[in-house]
Amino acid sequence: MIHVIASIEVEAGKRDEFIGHFNDNVPNVLAEDGCLAYGPTVDLETGVPVQVPLRDNVVTIVEQWESLDHLRAHMAAPHMATYREIVKDIVKGASLQVLEPV
Repeated sequence: MIHVIASIEVEAGKRDEFIGHFNDNVPNVLAEDGCLAYGPTVDLETGVPVQVPLRDNVVTIVEQWESLDHLRAHMAAPHMATYREIVKDIVKGASLQVLEPV
């Protein structure tokens, strides 16, 4: 199993629009072979001193996949190409962390 943390920075004021488009695609991803978990999250104010500053224009995607091959297939899936086309004008940038349990 692998964990994936994807941080998506969106244009100012476009976070809710992005989340709507993202959520439209979630059922497609959850139906993919090897997908164990896939969902968007946003920063939560906690008052915990070590928490990084809140990011109003970032959506963090938390994913679990059976394997790296499943993740690669996900990234090449036709519905992901369609999703990327839909959100291309509101996404400023993205980063990805791929992690394995120890």
